[in-house]
Amino acid sequence: MRSSASIFLVGPMGAGKSAVGHRLAEELGCEFIDSDEVIERRTGVDIPYIFEREGEAGFRARERLVIDELTQRPGVVLATGGGAAQDPGSRALLGARGRVVYLHASVEQQLRRIRGSRQRPMLKKGDPREILEALMVQRDPQYREIADVIVETDGRRVAAVTREIRRRLEELEQGGSGPS
Repeated sequence: MRSSASIFLVGPMGAGKSAVGHRLAEELGCEFIDSDEVIERRTGVDIPYIFEREGEAGFRARERLVIDELTQRPGVVLATGGGAAQDPGSRALLGARGRVVYLHASVEQQLRRIRGSRQRPMLKKGDPREILEALMVQRDPQYREIADVIVETDGRRVAAVTREIRRRLEELEQGGSGPS
C-alpha cells in the first residue's frame, strides 16, 4: 500500500476502531489519530460534556472541522467517532481523501465491548440495546456508502482484523474490487 495514502476507520461504537487503528498504524509505520481524542484535547472537556452543552449538532459541527483538518494529512490512520458518517460533510471528506474501512460489529458485540463505559453519550437516553439497534439501522447505510472495504470484527482479535484490512487494501491497490 502507498505510504502516503491515509486510512479512515468508520463504524459503530465498540467496533474496535481505536484498537485496530493503533495496531494498523504501528504495522504500517504511520501516525494514528483518534478524532474523538483530538476534539477532547482541543476543547479540554470530554465528549459527553460537549453533547450535554452543545447537543449532538454542536458536537457534529466540531467533529466535521476536525475531520476536515485530519483527512488532509498524508499517511495517517484515523479512527472516527461512531457517528461521524452521519454528517454529509464528514462523509464526503472521508470518502474523497483516503481509503475508508468500515469495521462492522453486531449489536451483541458492541454491547459486550462497551459495557461499563461512561464515555458513550448516545447511550444515556434509554436502553442501550434498543439505541444501538436503532443507530445500526440509521448508520449502516452511511458507513457502506463511503466504504472501500468492509471488515467484520465480531469475535475476532485485533491482529486478525488488522491482517485482513492490510490484505484487502493491498488488493484494492492492485486493482481489486470494492467493499464486500
